[in-house]
Amino acid sequence: MIGLSGLPAWAEAAALIGVVLVEAMILYVGYGAVEQAIGQKLIDRLTS
Repeated sequence: MIGLSGLPAWAEAAALIGVVLVEAMILYVGYGAVEQAIGQKLIDRLTS
């Protein structure tokens, strides 16, 4: 992880929460884009 040892504990916790939230948003958008791009094609192939 990044070196935040100079910050108080509450700042380190806030930074970690921020990183986790940004990662979650990126994954949400990324998986949504993948689903839009190939979702219906995949379902059609699996059901036929």
